[in-house]
Parts: sequence; structure tokens; C-alpha cells
Amino acid sequence: MKCNVGKTDRLIRFIVGIIILFLGFYYGSLWGLVGIIPILSALFRFCPAYVPFGITTCKEKGER
Repeated sequence: MKCNVGKTDRLIRFIVGIIILFLGFYYGSLWGLVGIIPILSALFRFCPAYVPFGITTCKEKGER
């Protein structure tokens, strides 16, 4: 997997994921588990939804 999620995108994904998880916990909804998706894409620095469109937010080729 090539890196296609840059630093800013990664930070936003992580924060949004934490917020979704928290809201799901707060409201007692399993929909909060959806927050795991942006957290995982932030941790692995890879977003499968970017691949078909050729999108990358990495500034450098090998940003890690």
C-alpha cells in the first residue's frame, strides 16, 4: 500500500474518528463504530476510496 494520506488529512481523520466514537458511546449507538474507519485510515496512511480517483494528499512520494 502506498501512502496517499498526508499529515493534515491524517490529523483530521483521526480527530473526526475519535469524535464519532465518542458520540456513539455517548448516545449508546453502534453507529459510533463507524469512527474506526477514519482512525484506521489515519494510522495506516492509506485510504482505499482515494485509489480509483488517483487522489493523494501526501506532499512527497515517500512521505512516512
